[in-house]
Amino acid sequence: MSFSFPRGHVLAALLAGTAILPLPAMAASTELRLGAAAADIGNLDPHYASSTTDRTLVAFVFGGLVRFAPGSTDPAEIEGDLAESWEASEDNLVWTFNLREGVQWQHGYGEVTADDVVFSLTKSGDSERSAFASDYAAIESVEALDPYTVRINLARQIPSVLGLLANYAGGFIISQAAYEERGDEFSRRPVGFGPFQLDSIEPGVAVHFSAHEDYFRGTPKLERITYRFLSAASARDLAFLAGEVDAITGLADPRWLARTSAIEGATVDIFDPAELSLLNINITREPFDDIRVRQALAYAVDPGRIAQYRGDDFTRIAKSVIPSNNLGYTEDNGHVSFDAERARELLAEAGYPDGLTVRMIASQLPSYEASNQILQAQLDEVGITLELEPVEHATWHQMIRQDLSPLVTYGAARFPVADVYLTQFFHSDAIIGKPTAVTNFSHCDVADEQIEAARVETDPERQIELWEEAQRLIIEAVCAIPLTETAGVWARRENLDWGHDFRGSMSLGPLVTELTHFTD
Repeated sequence: MSFSFPRGHVLAALLAGTAILPLPAMAASTELRLGAAAADIGNLDPHYASSTTDRTLVAFVFGGLVRFAPGSTDPAEIEGDLAESWEASEDNLVWTFNLREGVQWQHGYGEVTADDVVFSLTKSGDSERSAFASDYAAIESVEALDPYTVRINLARQIPSVLGLLANYAGGFIISQAAYEERGDEFSRRPVGFGPFQLDSIEPGVAVHFSAHEDYFRGTPKLERITYRFLSAASARDLAFLAGEVDAITGLADPRWLARTSAIEGATVDIFDPAELSLLNINITREPFDDIRVRQALAYAVDPGRIAQYRGDDFTRIAKSVIPSNNLGYTEDNGHVSFDAERARELLAEAGYPDGLTVRMIASQLPSYEASNQILQAQLDEVGITLELEPVEHATWHQMIRQDLSPLVTYGAARFPVADVYLTQFFHSDAIIGKPTAVTNFSHCDVADEQIEAARVETDPERQIELWEEAQRLIIEAVCAIPLTETAGVWARRENLDWGHDFRGSMSLGPLVTELTHFTD
């Protein structure tokens, strides 16, 4: 049962920028209702899940051989999941995982075995069946030694084997039987061994989950999860104040934080990893094939204004083309500071003394929308007219992967080792349009040599030097312009206990586990 306030009173409180009403008192519940900043899902095959919503939901359903400790994004806190133990050869090229016995798939698909692991990791490395195939290029083979033992053979050393096999992106293990039986429907009828199973999807309305009663860590305390699509921030705030949802996607906005923190009975979670936002520039498309135009863009952008708008509690200025929490990050890369006069000079040198007009397909997700509008105003100051073509977020993901926009603002967090971000966004194999495409929207290829050399470098200091050199080359070529790093934000009822200290989430949203519950 939910309680409602008169909508006029709630709206007045929101418009006033202050909260004058507490959250309605609720009895303890076994149903969790989430309000998300999205219009629909995209793809719940975890090896294709790339949007924030999809990443959040697949983490309810699936697990990996190992996992990040709930509430953490620290690779040092990776622990066993399907695997109860593992060992590596002296040269770290052969890894053997011992699986838990009796782990059950959802929806009656039986026991999880080594064959499922072999199938899943092989699929993750197949560019025709995975968006993350390039991450798994170093895996030479995956073998089932018996139903509960898996051997992974690597062709070369990689920076973090456990990170590759964790509950994130291509590391999720799927049911071979369910995938083969459900075919194309698997993306909307997924089967994992995680704590919650997907029951139904109401397109554009909600996704419904129920507890996986045979979950190996124990039957979840929650019986159901309803994940509602509330793309408008005002709709989420209203639903939260009215007691219609228990937690909502927040806004990286100081005004939102102030008024939400003032609500009696509400708690705000701000968590890592901070998403790095870049303005990716297709260096092969006119007028951006002229480096002077790209340099003009770099001088025209003032990330400080975006960070100031979003607020210091959430946001910091980005200073490289990989996130600052990555091993191998450097600020000593030649990135430039805002200089409107220099931007105009470069435009004139490139043949655009009167400025130019460019178009960009833009996501309607609130966090993207606000940043793009600030960016639009900044570029206008130096004579660059940025025509924004707003589309729904899931559609935007599809369109930018069809190379339909010469400029792409994109926020992402990845496993915190430089190789992953550099490979996915700046190696030529990841260029949009290629069979091996990931998220190289800029068509950048200037640092391939350094990225590849760092992967196999056994000297840690030299490896970091190569990653730093790659960043300098990418910045010098202006393949992308660093904008901001913004933490994740959710608000919840204070009696909702996630079951862990919510400091971080590689799924970019709250990780709902078997321990998540309401305290009263």
